[in-house]
Amino acid sequence: MKLVTAIIQPFRLEQVKQALSDTLHKGLTVTEVRGYGAQKGHTEVYRGTEFQVDFRPKVRIDLIVSDEDAAEVIETIIQAARTGSLGDGKIWTQDISDVIRVRTGERGIDAV
Repeated sequence: MKLVTAIIQPFRLEQVKQALSDTLHKGLTVTEVRGYGAQKGHTEVYRGTEFQVDFRPKVRIDLIVSDEDAAEVIETIIQAARTGSLGDGKIWTQDISDVIRVRTGERGIDAV
């Protein structure tokens, strides 16, 4: 199993969620996060005062999938999240050794 984690722009969340549900990947966890990459923040003006915003709002999506489905999930996220602009995000995977559904005690891919 793989944990697929994607950091994307918040306004692309609905498109990514819909694309994943269209490919029958139902479960995911979404977290609002802040960070920066190549764009390194930006300058804003509030009530006439200019200030530096170092961390940009992003959305983190985590989902556990079978090894066989990982490539398809990654490609689905890329297609749905891509705008072609700086700051579109990152995707990475990690190996998962076990998953347990608390309610039933199911383990492995059956728990996903």
